[in-house]
Amino acid sequence: METLVGLFVVVGIVSMGYLSIKLGKLEVVSERGYTVLAAFDSVAGLKQGAVIEIAGVAVGRVKAIGLENYRAVVAMRIDTGIELQDDAIVSIRTKGLIGEKYVRITPGGSEKLVQPGGKLRDTEDPIDIENLISNYIFGKI
Repeated sequence: METLVGLFVVVGIVSMGYLSIKLGKLEVVSERGYTVLAAFDSVAGLKQGAVIEIAGVAVGRVKAIGLENYRAVVAMRIDTGIELQDDAIVSIRTKGLIGEKYVRITPGGSEKLVQPGGKLRDTEDPIDIENLISNYIFGKI
C-alpha cells in the first residue's frame, strides 16, 4: 500500500511539472526555429514571449527587446518551416480593445527570403490609444 501511495505521489509531481512547463510555454530542451530582427520607433506594451502571428496563426515568439540607436529592436524567434520575404511588414497589434500586444507579420511579394539573423525593414509601430483619446478630448482631431 505504501509503495502504491509513493508511486502515485511521484506520478502526480511529474504531471505537475509537465503541466507547468506546457502552460508556461517554456522551452526546456532547446529553441526551435531561427531569429529575425525588426526595428521600431516604439514597442509600447510589447513583452518578451509575446506571440508572433501570420494570418492569425502563431508562428513564433518575441525572444528579446533591446535598444539600438534610440530605436527598439525586437528579436523574434520564428518556427522552422516558416519562410519570410524580405519585404514582409511587421506590426505590433493589440488583441481586443485593451488586450495584450502581439506581433503580426504580413507576408510580402518578394521572392527574396530573409536569412536567419536578418532584419525586416518594413515596420508599423503600435497605435497609442491614450494619445488618440487625448487628441480627441482636446480637439486636435
